[in-house]
Amino acid sequence: MKVKVSRKAHFNAAHRLYRPEWDNEKNDAVFGLCNNPNFHGHNYELVVSVTGKIDQETGFVMDMKLLKDLIKDKVENVLDHKNLNVEIEWFKTVNPTAENIAVFIWNELRPSIKLSLDLEVVLYETPRNFVTFSG
Repeated sequence: MKVKVSRKAHFNAAHRLYRPEWDNEKNDAVFGLCNNPNFHGHNYELVVSVTGKIDQETGFVMDMKLLKDLIKDKVENVLDHKNLNVEIEWFKTVNPTAENIAVFIWNELRPSIKLSLDLEVVLYETPRNFVTFSG
């Protein structure tokens, strides 16, 4: 029997979607308002889920305090109130789309979570636009 446990989190960040090798016309056509050279921000909502068997000793799939602390340390402290394009090394070469931010978060968390547990990241860029990454 497998059970999924989840923790919600929140962070604010700015970004600009663009490809430096494209001219401004193509960037505008593809990314629209998200290509603002002065950047724009989002109030991101995050749901991190871990799925696995319930430990018979503790009754946990994963200690939720540990998951809370991991998200705080590896995600919120890293991304909150940051300009992703400028302040986060990975996004200096990777376009900070919601898809790529979800992959970044998953990659930050995965090494700290037992490999026997499945990890899923759901990132809401707006209340209606969200992405899911499971590795």
